[in-house]
Amino acid sequence: MERCAARPAAEEERRVRANAREYNEKFQYASNCIKTSKYNIVTFLPVNLFEQFQEVANTYFLFLLILQLIPQISSLSWFTTIVPLVLVLTITAVKDATDDYFRHKSDNQVNNRQSQVLIGGVLRQEQWMNVRVGDIIKLENNQFVAQADLLLLSSSEPHGLCYIETAELDGETNMKVRQAIPVTVELGDTSQLAHFDGEVICEPPNNKLDKFGGTLYWKENKYPLSNQNMLLRGCVLRNTEWCFGLVIFAGPDTKLMQNSGRTKFKRTSIDRLMNTLVLWIFGFLVCMGVILAIGNAIWEHEVGVCFQIYLPWDEGVHSAFFSGFLSFWSYIIILNTVVPISLYVSVEVIRLGHSYFINWDKKMYCAKRRTPAEARTTTLNEELGQVEYIFSDKTGTLTQNIMVFSKCSVNGHSYGEVQDMLSHKAELGERSKPVDFSFNPLADPRFQFWDPSLLEAVKLGDLHVHEFFRLLSLCHTVMSEEKSEGELLYKAQSPDEGALVTAARNFGFVFRSRTPKTITVQELGQAVTYQLLAILDFNNIRKRMSVIVRSPEGKIRLYCKGADTILLERLHPVNQDLSSITADHLNEYAGEGLRTLVLAYKDLEESYYRDWSERLHRAGSAPEAREDHLARLYDEVEHDMMLLGATAIEDKLQQGVPETIAILTLANIKIWVLTGDKQETAVNIGYSCKMLTDDMTEVFVVTGHTVLEVREELRKAREKMMDASRSVCNGFSYQKKLSSKLTSVLEAIAGEYALVINGHSLAHALEADMEVEFLETACACKAVICCRVTPLQKAQVVELVKKYKKAVTLAIGDGANDVSMIKTAHIGVGISGQEGIQAVLASDYSFSQFKFLQRLLLVHGRWSYLRMCKFLCYFFYKNFAFTMVHFWFGFFCGFSAQTVYDQYFITLYNIVYTSLPVLAMGVFDQDVPEQRSMEYPKLYEPGQLNLLFNKREFFICIAQGIYTSILMFFIPYGIFADATRDDGAQLANYQSFAVTVATSLVIVVSVQIGLDTGFWTAINHFFIWGSLAAYFAILFTMHSDGLFRMFPNQFRFVGNAQSTLAQPTVWLTIALTTVVCIMPVVAFRFLKLDLKPELSDTVRYTQLVRKKQKAQHRCMRHAGRVGSRRSGYAFSHQEGFGELIMSGKNMRLSSLALSSFAPRPSTSWIESLRRKKGSEGSGAGSPGCAADKTLRI
Repeated sequence: MERCAARPAAEEERRVRANAREYNEKFQYASNCIKTSKYNIVTFLPVNLFEQFQEVANTYFLFLLILQLIPQISSLSWFTTIVPLVLVLTITAVKDATDDYFRHKSDNQVNNRQSQVLIGGVLRQEQWMNVRVGDIIKLENNQFVAQADLLLLSSSEPHGLCYIETAELDGETNMKVRQAIPVTVELGDTSQLAHFDGEVICEPPNNKLDKFGGTLYWKENKYPLSNQNMLLRGCVLRNTEWCFGLVIFAGPDTKLMQNSGRTKFKRTSIDRLMNTLVLWIFGFLVCMGVILAIGNAIWEHEVGVCFQIYLPWDEGVHSAFFSGFLSFWSYIIILNTVVPISLYVSVEVIRLGHSYFINWDKKMYCAKRRTPAEARTTTLNEELGQVEYIFSDKTGTLTQNIMVFSKCSVNGHSYGEVQDMLSHKAELGERSKPVDFSFNPLADPRFQFWDPSLLEAVKLGDLHVHEFFRLLSLCHTVMSEEKSEGELLYKAQSPDEGALVTAARNFGFVFRSRTPKTITVQELGQAVTYQLLAILDFNNIRKRMSVIVRSPEGKIRLYCKGADTILLERLHPVNQDLSSITADHLNEYAGEGLRTLVLAYKDLEESYYRDWSERLHRAGSAPEAREDHLARLYDEVEHDMMLLGATAIEDKLQQGVPETIAILTLANIKIWVLTGDKQETAVNIGYSCKMLTDDMTEVFVVTGHTVLEVREELRKAREKMMDASRSVCNGFSYQKKLSSKLTSVLEAIAGEYALVINGHSLAHALEADMEVEFLETACACKAVICCRVTPLQKAQVVELVKKYKKAVTLAIGDGANDVSMIKTAHIGVGISGQEGIQAVLASDYSFSQFKFLQRLLLVHGRWSYLRMCKFLCYFFYKNFAFTMVHFWFGFFCGFSAQTVYDQYFITLYNIVYTSLPVLAMGVFDQDVPEQRSMEYPKLYEPGQLNLLFNKREFFICIAQGIYTSILMFFIPYGIFADATRDDGAQLANYQSFAVTVATSLVIVVSVQIGLDTGFWTAINHFFIWGSLAAYFAILFTMHSDGLFRMFPNQFRFVGNAQSTLAQPTVWLTIALTTVVCIMPVVAFRFLKLDLKPELSDTVRYTQLVRKKQKAQHRCMRHAGRVGSRRSGYAFSHQEGFGELIMSGKNMRLSSLALSSFAPRPSTSWIESLRRKKGSEGSGAGSPGCAADKTLRI
């Protein structure tokens, strides 16, 4: 693979010359080469070993190995340390090599993607990694701009226009327009582009997605460049056959990658705790070594000097003090097993097993996309069981990016609600066949509607219904293209408009074509051409758009659609009754989470229109305050309108989103939505997915543009929450300095609140002097929605919660704009969507649907946390029980660093005798089945509170291990003092005592893990009883005649095991030791289960009681809307398309000629909308009689 170019020093400006690689290469700009791998064949061994010895534990054991090579201080053979060390290093190296192989494979796959690059005047298929700054690239329709940030040179559309979708950048699904500068528009073929040698001088790489500044120098002229001329990496080319672009920024210099943030090394809280505990254990080990060394010095000074004749000091030892010094290092070697090297490799093996369980989970497999869940890291599994905050993108994560015309209200009659034979609402599975549109040859076959009464009204000639669909077919900025006979292709700037125009099309009002001055509609088979007099464009302040048309009869009429909160105030007083009825319908639609618009019209007198049109022309030419003049004129004409009805569009959520959010909320997980989309759209989705409900006490909307405004709005929100809960909290104390976990009385308030904040307000709220106020206000709310946020702001919000709340965070998204927060959060989850893989590549876990998050956390995450905690508790217990016996023995062997066990037992204890049973428990254990984990979300809370493994639990395990070691040593020691063999000989000897203690230890820890195991499998049985069998087999083998004959110097205790274990006294000793060690544990657990059971205990008991009963599944039904009304308005449209249409810049010559023609059969609409599965009906928007529950601060 070609090496990636080195990064140059920081740029002050960028110079790029087209078709001049040699010129551009002297600046050493970043290339598109991706390199995430760390090793190659030559560097793997040295680099990997260097990295492994960065781990303190590995360095520590290497130090012990060196100590064991010193004869004066080592009482153990060197292989007791080198065997486990080499095993751990080998396993880790194999794992790292496997991971790096897949990184190499992924790099090659990405780098070898093909791009069409203009080289030597010919378009060539070039590997992605070979694309350079200054190259000219060709893109085609629906192609993902994955290579670089491009300066648009020319396109297939008139005037160098092209349409892009930026969902990967800002979460918005509406199309945007980009335009080439006029001087390059004609460079439409490769021969002309090959001679293009313009030079661009522009800003250096930065993360500002909405800004670009530069200048093109060509043919001794200069042309200004702006963001409107740029195609950024991450966008998708739509409705444009082809375009050419000049590479300005490549690879890491692209604006998208500049927003992605740095990749951070992620470690779990258990990892951090484990490192702390290992340091404590090391300190404890040093203390034990010091105690025993002092004991050795005192013993040698007081007693040892008396035995110098037959127990002389070793060579070089001339004093009791120096003997104690050497004894200290000897005991450090002997007692080192309190920090076993196998701990780290065991943890990695368990995590690897958990990762495979996620990968193999068929219930997280999406058959439609053939996409399984994937654990892209093996180090974070247990942290999935501790998540407290979820930060979710909206577009593509919660929603499907599909808009469906669902219901409508026309002249006070609601359509779209399908009823069964008993006049009850029919559920989705009970519905009859969708409406048959076969009468209409131009109908879109993908469009579905379930209420036949609306089509009947059209056929019966209901004038209101006709006018309703006439408005939908005229009042829009959609472009129509007929590529072949009868094949209509709609180019909609927003999916909302596409859904509305398609609905009108299917009900017989087919938008066919437009010119700058006309719109042609085929109304129930007859072509009608309307003169387009004006487009009153949409913007976020007006929240409405209008068209003024002249019918063939000469009548001038204004058609308007917009937000209910705006339009209902502009109706003629005669609409009061109809407005009230429509308001009820809007109330119902908004309650179902549908996006609503109100439709109205107004007839204009010819004289009035002429006067108004003249004033409009003057306002449009005004040198100053043009927008204000136009807004006043628009406002003037859009009054006293007649209400037609309302539409209700379903922004289709991904399957199972409301249920998943409800379950995760019950698990005490807070969900924040961070989206680049508009406020209205985000709030609407919040209601659809039940994050926001009408039962909430209040929804605060923060929209301030200055620091003071934002601070005041946050203060008012806090005051309202405090005023509502004075009975719970007395006053509010604000702490300026918070170094630990943020606590606030606000989090205990009564009532449910939600916070909605815009991106410009969030920028102020995230400033250092206000971030804590914002966080306190947000954390007091049940739901938080941040709109119009940049990718970096998403990461800043996540970082803020991590900084002050000290809680485990999870970020989930599907687009490149989510990469930054995915990298910042403790756990990043990527949704493998239809477009792009940036989020997946940056994530720790990936799957195809949001609903799988529920299973990932409540099943896999909870089990992983439970298993890891039980594993660690048992591991520390068994090693303290094993090692502390040496400590007690030191007081009875003259502190001589003599070991209780033989060196082979010490070597094999953590590798063979006790490794597999604890691994089986760590991989397979469960407290309750997966169904109960989903059914009882409260089972998730122990992980959030870190109850199963913390410093307290650690000390309990250590205390139990020390207690076991005391009994393990002193019970055999006391019994052996006076015990005799069957032949009357003294039983007590060093070898028999060692075998008895070792056998007792293996049996006790095996029984203990049997008690700790909550879910028995065949593997658990095999490993536990197999390990016991392996112990006895190895024990008898090492004490056999055969090994003694082969290795007489290594296996000197021939026949000792057989002789010792043949004595009944020994077995009674082992049995007594086991009972005394285990019974207190059994008694404690029995009393705890009876007196203070945990929720998991109660669930298990319930499961046993109801074993023969079927699980009762709760069905989540849509509750009727109660209380005051909110607006369901949401419209993902962008300002500027009306002016573009009226100018004719986006129209081909063939379109201009299509002002009238004979009817022809047609099909289809924009390709993305064809994927929709169906809808429930047609619907409406709403009036504003009752108070809006959304507080506009």
